[in-house]
Amino acid sequence: MSNQPIKLLIAASGTGGHLFPAIATAEQLSDYQIEWLGVPHRMETQLIGDRYPLHTIAVEGFQTRLGLGTFKILARLLASTFQVRRLLQRGHFNGVFTTGGYIAAPAILAARSLGLPVILHESNALPGKVTRWFSRWCEVVAVGFQHARSYLPGARVVWVGTPVRQTFLTPTPLDLPIPPEVPLIAVVGGSQGAVAVNQLVRQCASAWLDAGAWIVHQTGENDPDANSFEHPHYLSLPFYDNMAGLFQRANLAISRAGAGTLTELAVTRTPSVLIPFPFAAEDHQSVNAAGFARAGAAVVYPQAELTADRLKAQVLQWLNQPQILVEMSENAGQLAVPDSSDRLAKLVRDSLEKAARSSTP
Repeated sequence: MSNQPIKLLIAASGTGGHLFPAIATAEQLSDYQIEWLGVPHRMETQLIGDRYPLHTIAVEGFQTRLGLGTFKILARLLASTFQVRRLLQRGHFNGVFTTGGYIAAPAILAARSLGLPVILHESNALPGKVTRWFSRWCEVVAVGFQHARSYLPGARVVWVGTPVRQTFLTPTPLDLPIPPEVPLIAVVGGSQGAVAVNQLVRQCASAWLDAGAWIVHQTGENDPDANSFEHPHYLSLPFYDNMAGLFQRANLAISRAGAGTLTELAVTRTPSVLIPFPFAAEDHQSVNAAGFARAGAAVVYPQAELTADRLKAQVLQWLNQPQILVEMSENAGQLAVPDSSDRLAKLVRDSLEKAARSSTP
């Protein structure tokens, strides 16, 4: 094999659920020469620019119904595929690693047209459309939920869990003025917040506070009523960047059910009430949440069926019977794969180095 470092293009874009696992994996490949493929004006432009060279392409998600918009999307997909193909050729890349989403489509098509290996990681229990359509074209598909295998016939699938940032794997102090002995409820709605969840929680908060709990509520930036409830033991924050410390300290989380958040809840052994986002693509958050419910790590409520009275009573029951939360914490820990980034990085190494050996005369 050549003494030149292996050169890898990582295609990951849009949300923390796609970006953070890719970053965690890239950090395990520090001897590789890594460049990044993203989309303009998405989260990667803030997170990646100081870490790796960033290339951007214009590509969109796939509509579910055929129409004039479909042809525009396909034309843009074709153009972006040729753009990625030129990037791979000129950069002499050895392969592509992607965490799915619509940016994966041109990356996979371009790499396979050049005979380059592609390693794809799918974090959701119900794989996205691009993963389902293109998984057979990948050298290997790594999945975060074992259940995802059943949706990917014909692909080589390996369960590795989903990588998380290192701060979730090491003790991280909570930099908020919360007494160490009080029960703490963490309310998070994902990176954008969740107004419907926020409204339910504010209706329940007084009862939980009266029961002795403290609440840290990440409301997101788009809640017009974010400051409508006040209490000395209720901390309302539009954004909080120490989620590792918060989940490690929390006795209970109330959350959406994105794959990244569920992975963080598992590695921090945090019991949860999960309220899947009802408009997520193909309702994939409900599929994610179902696995946690089966394991006894969470209770799941569809948003349309959840009332404030029902949520209030559920949490009060746990505050009065903390042993239930202890058991749920143990169950959550059973779902964790703490060395996921190591496992995924090894898959990338094995695939790229195998391809490099086979191409050597």
